[in-house]
Amino acid sequence: MKIEFAEIRYVELPLISPWRTAYGEDAAIHSVMVRLSGGGEEAWGESTPFYAPTYSSESARSVYETVREFFLPRLVGREVDSAGELMDRISVFKGNPFAKAAVETAWWALHSRLLGQPLWRVLGAQQPVVRCGADFGVQEGIDDLLELIQGAVDAGYPRVKLKVRHGWDVEVLETVRSAFPDPVFHVDCNAGYDLSEDIDTLRAFDRFNLAMIEQPLFHTDLIEHAELQKQIGTPVCLDESIKDVRDFRLALKIGACRAVNVKPGRVGGLHNAVQIHDMAREEGMEAWVGGMLESGVGAGICAALGTLPGFTYPADVFPSSRFYTEDITERWVEQDEGCCVVLDETPGVGFDPVPERLDGVTLFQEVFEKLS
Repeated sequence: MKIEFAEIRYVELPLISPWRTAYGEDAAIHSVMVRLSGGGEEAWGESTPFYAPTYSSESARSVYETVREFFLPRLVGREVDSAGELMDRISVFKGNPFAKAAVETAWWALHSRLLGQPLWRVLGAQQPVVRCGADFGVQEGIDDLLELIQGAVDAGYPRVKLKVRHGWDVEVLETVRSAFPDPVFHVDCNAGYDLSEDIDTLRAFDRFNLAMIEQPLFHTDLIEHAELQKQIGTPVCLDESIKDVRDFRLALKIGACRAVNVKPGRVGGLHNAVQIHDMAREEGMEAWVGGMLESGVGAGICAALGTLPGFTYPADVFPSSRFYTEDITERWVEQDEGCCVVLDETPGVGFDPVPERLDGVTLFQEVFEKLS
């Protein structure tokens, strides 16, 4: 396929309420959207690294500038026939997985449109269903959290994920488990703990029969996660530490985790995400799809990935109405009564932005056309 045209946009989507984690608070989601055109079709990709480099070393602005300055000039006007070829063309640029995912997911969206197939089929799935869990950030108070959990339990969610941080961890879990002894819970630490200083807290998590402890230690660490896994019974799940296929291969080699969260943005796109899925499935390891509070475009991409059979643990693919008063897509991401996102046969991602809505949240943009 020849990429004939590209557009990049920096967008800001206000959240209904702030999202609080161990690394801070976000009142809006800052996202980078890329549109690619070729063969008479066009499609959008999305990457959502947050406004500041708190989740990873990338920020939304750094992603925008990297894609604008370095990636799109290498791709527009060129034949790119596979995601692997696309990644090879930009492989000279080190790191920057969120920036790479912005372009790579747009390529997949365009590729699947040209094939006349939904993205989930093109990725290799047989069924268009993604089972989803509930996810709650740090709340103003414990009563607020208990109310949210009760709503999730009543709705039938198969698991509940709780964000934790210093001062909002063991005592909170004691209260939660007292009120809800049976549901499946796991905690997400967002790299907020230290192996030597917080080992007592990390060991205490074993008391609460958690499905996993997600990313407890430093955001690039593998070695100390392996040491921690030897000292606790609860499975360690890696998130921020797995930025590409190589990271996951090393994590498996040293026993750094017993579960993995796969986010297309964090690992450089769908090409890498599918490889990590395949490796986890071969290992018999619990794997699941995470999210970065994307718009309907990015959530649709995550949902398509989540249909692959090796993702056995419920995903973080949320309804648009959970976070946004108005999503930018005409079709919003929704969950059925079984807490599943069910995709259809629409070619491509299946969630396209409405131009007027996208314009309303765009802070700046740039267009690239093929060379004459």
